Amino acid sequence: MVDLEEPFRGSAAIAAGLVSRRSLHRNYRAIYRDVYVPRDQELTPAVKAKAAWAWSDKTATVAGLSAAALLGCRWIDDRHPAELMRRNGKPVNGILIHRDELDPDEICDVGGIAVTTAARTAFDLGRRGNLEEAVILLDALGNATGLSDADVRAVVDRRRGARGIVQLRQALDLTDPGAESPQESRTRLLIVRSGLPIPTTQIKVLDEFGHLIARLDMGWPQWRVAVEFDGAQHWLDPAQRTRDINRFAELEECGWRIIRVNSQLLRNAPGLVVERAVTALGAAGCRIEWPVRARFSLKHVS
Repeated sequence: MVDLEEPFRGSAAIAAGLVSRRSLHRNYRAIYRDVYVPRDQELTPAVKAKAAWAWSDKTATVAGLSAAALLGCRWIDDRHPAELMRRNGKPVNGILIHRDELDPDEICDVGGIAVTTAARTAFDLGRRGNLEEAVILLDALGNATGLSDADVRAVVDRRRGARGIVQLRQALDLTDPGAESPQESRTRLLIVRSGLPIPTTQIKVLDEFGHLIARLDMGWPQWRVAVEFDGAQHWLDPAQRTRDINRFAELEECGWRIIRVNSQLLRNAPGLVVERAVTALGAAGCRIEWPVRARFSLKHVS
């Protein structure tokens, strides 16, 4: 049965009498050869993944970033091409074709579509790009799926000779599914690489009556020091700014020290972020045994 609200084969819809050739070209647009979506359909990574699968006559397995999208992962660039795993077939514009072998337990069903499992998807994505990019992808995938580290390492053990396996192991050691955005992942990586104690993510702060005051991005509950990444909405939305002011006032009353970070600080002054964390932790009684300050001296900020 052809669903005209999902990516569909135009020839199949015409054969089923659901559309005429004229209405097909007037009301729908082709993404890939003979694969159509409604003209007003936003081409999200998930939509492109479904369209690529339809293009394969539903014989391929959705993989890579397309698999991550169908598994619920956010923060995937809409401009990235769809990705499929298939053992044969010619390349096609707009679709990345991977010809890797898949074991049966590396494929799952998502809404009737064959998709690489979260563990196999992590295995593929964690070997791409650089280490920071890999950690960001694994954080997002873990946050969306509850991905088990052990499940990914089981795939690694079966495929030890794969390219990029060293980076993947490093990325797994650094991954924390508590990150809720790429910038939170970058902030945590900065802290971990500086030699500071590994922070806890998504810390719930309760008042004396057990009511939730805040959920903090990351920090060290034992010293009541936290690091919060502020996205653009925290600065541009007046209502959000007011909520932040009240929230931070309550946190200070509870004895918390908050280091606030934004994109500009991460990009232009990472050493300043580390310096502030070191100062706050020291004031809270944490002994910094590793010479963090020497490594991230403000004179050497890149």
